[in-house]
Amino acid sequence: MLHIGCHLSSSKGFKAMGETALAIGADTFQFFTRNPRGSQAKDIDPQDAAALRDLMKEHRFAPVIAHAPYTLNPASADAKTREFAWQTMQDDLRRMEYIPHNLYNFHPGSHVGQGADKGIELIIEMLNEILTAGQTTTVLLETMAGKGSEIGRSFDELKRILDGVKLNEKMGVCLDTCHIHDAGYSLAVLDGTLEEFDRQIGLSRLKAVHLNESLNPRGAHKDRHAVIGGGQIGTDALARVINHPSLKHLPFCLETPNDLMGYAQEIKLLRGLYRD
Repeated sequence: MLHIGCHLSSSKGFKAMGETALAIGADTFQFFTRNPRGSQAKDIDPQDAAALRDLMKEHRFAPVIAHAPYTLNPASADAKTREFAWQTMQDDLRRMEYIPHNLYNFHPGSHVGQGADKGIELIIEMLNEILTAGQTTTVLLETMAGKGSEIGRSFDELKRILDGVKLNEKMGVCLDTCHIHDAGYSLAVLDGTLEEFDRQIGLSRLKAVHLNESLNPRGAHKDRHAVIGGGQIGTDALARVINHPSLKHLPFCLETPNDLMGYAQEIKLLRGLYRD
């Protein structure tokens, strides 16, 4: 069974997101934990969280993905920026326990001139301070396109972070198809790319996929998403992603530039391309 969804607004609460997902043919979804460009987070209603848990169980949802705000940068040279990242992630992971056993995804950050080695060191420092043995949430490093001084542009950079985290079992990776394409990896030669991922990180670490088209040629390092079939990756390559034996069991999340009707159409298209 293809587990697929899209990014949904969290403004109306947990249960509303689950109901919206069902209405467009999805059985998972992604949401921002708070304002993606700021720091504000709504108070959680425990009853609303419980209603989502019940809905997910009834409809056999795959794990859902909470996405950290874009402003989170634990690799920053600025101490206040790093403090914001620490406080935000710590609070988000506490809040995620209202919907336990799901996924929390974040962009590793940008080293802003310090160099990748220093940025990786700072990311590891944060994770080692924040992760707890009792948490049920798996924290995902997202593969990045490599704009500017982004960390996570290569599987090796993600491996170095994972290797430094003490509570390694609490960590995983979210593979973004647009990002790895823009970073230079080939989705046309998917087996080779996944073999490299397995050598560097291990496919058991891969917990979710952002299924996105790219407006850019491979290796552009720009990160501009396109609708399915409207970019440089191609529908055939994305169909191979959802059907690959090493990936097809994972939750797939669309982050394409769409409204709900557009997402519903893409979900229907991809379900039609999926082979049980």
